[in-house]
Amino acid sequence: MSAAGVDTAAGESPRLARVGPRPPTLAPGERWYCVHTQPRREAFARENLERQGFRCFLPLLRRTVRHARRVETRLSALFPRYAFLVLDLARDRWRSVNGTLGVVRLLMEGEWPRPVPQGVVETLLASADDSGAVHFDRELRPGDRVRILAGPFAERIATVTRLDEKGRVALLLEILGAERPVVTARGDLLPLP
Repeated sequence: MSAAGVDTAAGESPRLARVGPRPPTLAPGERWYCVHTQPRREAFARENLERQGFRCFLPLLRRTVRHARRVETRLSALFPRYAFLVLDLARDRWRSVNGTLGVVRLLMEGEWPRPVPQGVVETLLASADDSGAVHFDRELRPGDRVRILAGPFAERIATVTRLDEKGRVALLLEILGAERPVVTARGDLLPLP
């Protein structure tokens, strides 16, 4: 790991390295930008951008998928069809991003790429674990509404009733017309506004 918080292999320059879970220190002139990707090709686009030397970040979220009587928890894009990359518009050949496999286009403002507001990507990076999965550690309180992200009740909305020091959260979930108590891990919940 370099001092900039970027994973680097022996002999690899920091510019060619993959962004790890810690926010990298951006050099003067560098900013985060957003790329629009092809459907379900976020990781493919990120890999192709990294091959060209761009530092990228694809925030992920653990989601439960049901198919053919199987329930699996998978990592998927937090923002479907979007990824982030670092550019210095004065130095980098940023127009090559639009011709990258898996990328539809850079998000633009007029004739120039539109930078992501400062602090947005940095906050996501600071909240991500080693796999790139973002954890929402906002303080929960009884009465808060949450979306369950994993397990048999994935994608259901529930109300927090109790929290304990071990990271378990008691919820009230409407099942078959009545509210039932359910307990799950804090990391499996997405706070709702």
